Amino acid sequence: MNQQQLFEEIQKKRSFLCVGLDTDIQKIPPHLLETSDPVFSFNKEIIDATAEFSVAYKPNLAFYESLGSKGLVSLEKTVAYIKENYPEIFLIADAKRGDIGNTSNLYARAFFGEQDFDAVTVAPYMGEDSVKPFMTYPGKWVILLALTSNKGAFDFQFIEDRETGDKLFETVLKKSQQWGSEENLMYVVGATKAEKLKEIRAIVPNHFLLVPGVGAQGGSLQEVAHNGLNSKCGLLVNSSRGIIYASGEVDFAEKAKEAAREVQQEMEALLQEAGLI
Repeated sequence: MNQQQLFEEIQKKRSFLCVGLDTDIQKIPPHLLETSDPVFSFNKEIIDATAEFSVAYKPNLAFYESLGSKGLVSLEKTVAYIKENYPEIFLIADAKRGDIGNTSNLYARAFFGEQDFDAVTVAPYMGEDSVKPFMTYPGKWVILLALTSNKGAFDFQFIEDRETGDKLFETVLKKSQQWGSEENLMYVVGATKAEKLKEIRAIVPNHFLLVPGVGAQGGSLQEVAHNGLNSKCGLLVNSSRGIIYASGEVDFAEKAKEAAREVQQEMEALLQEAGLI
């Protein structure tokens, strides 16, 4: 999926919502524990309930790896289900990988060769040779960690270069543009740092940004949109807990649908305000 195709899907659904499939077996409705694969059963119902409002899904690998081989099977079934039933939806592996080139080659093969994700989140700390292997797959995307929404972001990401005055996250944005383009490189920018989006847009005006932190983490969708929208939207805003755990009862899928619809309606208004639909 290229940038224009992603934008067309955003226009079609009047939404730039990414639903995070952070499926915790300790939080899913108890009646699903009686099924043969509770995690997949939960995901399937969430996907069917929210697909009309979502342009992307983002399974967080930690939630699946924590269950061992059973969790990886659930993940593979989830990926296959989305690809078969909702092929227009952008699928992100929230894996935060990044290692020496040889190892990154294998990570890329796992997510793009075996599991057919459209994108994977990558940590930039080890530099170019740890990122470039993910960019050798046509039509696939790297989503590079730039400015995250957690408190620990201030430990390193705001350290200033004494010569240039650039903060570390700004250096990541500038340097990484030598590795890829707006057609295969996105950036993670936390919604709780929405005030920094204008500065980030000055550095990467045309790239898509994946923005977590809206909803349960307290980020403002309006602030994100007003500071981060570009001429092709350029945003994928993720909500996880606020949608998938809208209810812990038998009605969980219907409540997730209502929560996703509510976010989509707000996004539609913001897209209209920006003249993008």
